Parts: sequence; structure tokens; C-alpha cells
Amino acid sequence: MTTELRDFSRLCIHTITTKPWSLAEATQGYSRAGVAGITVWRDALEPQGAKESGRMLRDSGLEVVSLCRGGFFPAVDEKGRQAAIDDNKRAVDEAKEIGAPLIVLVCGAVPGIPLAEARKQIADGIRTVLPYAESAGVKLSIEALHPMYADCRSAVNTLGQANAMAEAIDSPWCGVTVDVYHLWWDPDLEAEVRRAGRAGNLLSFHICDWRTPTRDLLNDRGLMGEGCIPIREIRGWVEETGFSGYNEVEIFSDAFWAMDQSKFLEKIRDAYLNHS
Repeated sequence: MTTELRDFSRLCIHTITTKPWSLAEATQGYSRAGVAGITVWRDALEPQGAKESGRMLRDSGLEVVSLCRGGFFPAVDEKGRQAAIDDNKRAVDEAKEIGAPLIVLVCGAVPGIPLAEARKQIADGIRTVLPYAESAGVKLSIEALHPMYADCRSAVNTLGQANAMAEAIDSPWCGVTVDVYHLWWDPDLEAEVRRAGRAGNLLSFHICDWRTPTRDLLNDRGLMGEGCIPIREIRGWVEETGFSGYNEVEIFSDAFWAMDQSKFLEKIRDAYLNHS
């Protein structure tokens, strides 16, 4: 058991990774498997509410690493932008209730809104929510998404863009998330990881793999070692900045969601040890 605790002491799993499980099932399963951390997706809070979810998480002994997700700031009108602000403040309340120190921001995009304008709305939205988050003791982390999502999921598509936005916002309560699935292709990735580290803005690190061929652009991520992402190399760059946080497994996969989740969790543990 000592070896397991050491090996998995920096392993965090997102509840979306084991989507068929309820929050109770996830906390029990992760704890039994020796996993140390959990990132909670907001849909997992809904059946029992944030207060009861917080109690469950505290009883589990897992460290709550972050809450996913906030963001989706751009909108075609002021009413839509205000609705996004209100929803992000609700996310802050939920994060505080469950003890999550960080909210990951999937920043949003809207077809028809130019990317430059969408990025301005994202930065404005973060600045608006930030005092509320700071008062709750919750950080906001900008996650750059792969350019294939630039139409409707995120106008922030490189770590360089995320770094620039975080630096312009210039708050210890705002930083960036490095997700290998979205960023592995970027020739500037190593330099931008180091840039985030120098600025003290590297707040979280997500891992999975890129399958070839990819059967679905959203729901066909691979286990570490199943694809072409140089996960260990990127993890090395991240850790060389001084980052000592969790390695968060975030996998969207119709195929893995269809299998027995306990067996899938065994596969995650093996892949984590052998390929990340």
C-alpha cells in the first residue's frame, strides 16, 4: 500500500473521465484505487447540490484540485454576457462550497463574433468575475483549447494567447492551465510553458492522449500511451518550472464511458504509471 500511495500521490482524475459514475461512486472508486486528487465537473454536483457534494468530498479524503468549468464569456448581446458573468459567480460559490481552490475556464466563442472581439469579451469577463473569486479564495485558470474548437468553444487557442491574457489581467488569482490534448502540436509550447512558470501563472496540468485516427473531435480522447502526444516530455517542461501540482487525467471518450468504469480506472492507473 505504501508503494501505491507514493506512485499515485500526484494523480488526479476528473469526474468527467468516469462520466457514468455519480459523484459518490467516483469518490469511492478513486479512494479505493489510491488516487489522491479529484477535479469535479459541475454536472456531478447537480443531483445532490454543492453543499452535500462538499460533505461527500471531505469524507472521501480526496483532495479537491479544481472545479470544471467556468467561462463561456462571449455573447452577441449584453444580456448574454451578463448571464455568463452570473453563471461564473455561481461556479465560484460552488467551488467555495466543495473546497476547490481553482476554477478551470473554458473561455467560449460564438460563431459570427470575430475572434479578436471574443478574446476581448473573455478578458473583460474574467476581470469582472475576478474580485468575486478572490473574495471567495478561488483562482481562475485560463485553459487554451485546440484551434478546432475556435468556432464555438474557445477563442483562446494557444498557450501564448492564454499567457498574454493572464499577464494583462495581472492578478495572483488568475493563471493558466496546460492541457496536453489541446497544446501538444504547438511549436512554441516549451517556451510558453516556461513563460507561464516564470510569471507564476502555471496553475494546473491536464493529461490524456491524441488517438490516430481520431473518431470524434470531442469524445475520442485516448489513455496516456495510446496516441502521439509526448506526455513525459511536456510534463518535464512543466515540472522544470517548479510546478509540483497534480497530473490531472481528463478523458472524454464514448468508448471508455461505455465500459465498466472500475476496469477503466485500472487502465488509467496503469497508463499513468507507464506512460506519463
